[in-house]
Amino acid sequence: MNKKIIKGRGSQFNLPNRFEKSFTDFKYDEYAEYYNFEEDEKNVSTQLLSDHSKSVLVKNESPDLGAGYSINPYRGCEHGCIYCYARPTHEYLGYSSGIDFETKIMVKHNAAELLSAEFSKKSWIPQTVFFSGNTDCYQPTERKLGITRKCLDVFLKFRNPLALITKNALVLRDIDIVKSLSEMNLIRVVISVTTLKKELHRVMEPRTSSPDMRLKTIEILASVNIPVSVNVAPIIPGLTDEEIPSILKEASDRGAVSAGNVILRLPHSVKDLFLDWLRREFPDRADKIINRIKEVHGGKLYDSSFGRRLTGHGEWADTIQKIFNSGCRKYNLNTKNTPLNKGAFRRDFSDQFSMFG
Repeated sequence: MNKKIIKGRGSQFNLPNRFEKSFTDFKYDEYAEYYNFEEDEKNVSTQLLSDHSKSVLVKNESPDLGAGYSINPYRGCEHGCIYCYARPTHEYLGYSSGIDFETKIMVKHNAAELLSAEFSKKSWIPQTVFFSGNTDCYQPTERKLGITRKCLDVFLKFRNPLALITKNALVLRDIDIVKSLSEMNLIRVVISVTTLKKELHRVMEPRTSSPDMRLKTIEILASVNIPVSVNVAPIIPGLTDEEIPSILKEASDRGAVSAGNVILRLPHSVKDLFLDWLRREFPDRADKIINRIKEVHGGKLYDSSFGRRLTGHGEWADTIQKIFNSGCRKYNLNTKNTPLNKGAFRRDFSDQFSMFG
């Protein structure tokens, strides 16, 4: 029996949760003879589950991350990027890092209220918050829930700076708030671009905005003087590293002023998910890509050491960084570094307005 592909999803199965002793995975193909599924019913639907966290700001303890705090309105991500380093965090919730991560989304419905309460504390020191640090704040369900938009309202009300990163053009829905934040130098918008190849994007990041839409998002943001950066991430050695110059050029042509990059990270079960995907989608190139990945991680598929996990190390990692640096110079990226404004923060408001209505 030929294996059915779950359309629109990055992973095709659930791996055992490393914190659980027992594991069961329902595979449609193994039980097909017992069920009368229509073709569309074989696609797994998304479940939205309430997250009852008591706080929404998470302190980043990792020394190689720039921001001290991050905010994530959602846990799990419907974008379904097969390489996502955040997948194993779903195991702490009792789920799998595979299809569960893409289909069981924990929603912090009261994220804006929690954020407002935390900014109101006298102990809060104004500083840049990374939005999002784990999963994308503009994943598909945000279209109807609008939790990210409400949080942006809170950032604007308190005038606290933030760095927002996304792969989704949905950020343009909130361009009014983003522009207001930008006028006070309170925001940097970062658009991640992994590839410009439409076919690769479709199978690797199935529910994200297309490469063309991401570039268009950069162009629109830049056209209204919102500082926007491109994040070439993750760079997958042997698969997407050849696109670094073209991504930087296209982003610069559309108004990006800065750029960053992160090498592919495959922690815990992400290795198995990625290898399954790679051998399925690129059987002729898989071994070469795997060897390249190992080259930048000291002979392993992943080196989690601080100072190495985001950049890799070794000759090929150095070559990738040189290509990136050369492209930035050629396309006039990273020529300025203007710190975000921390001095505008306030807790007393003379112009009260409703944030959540």
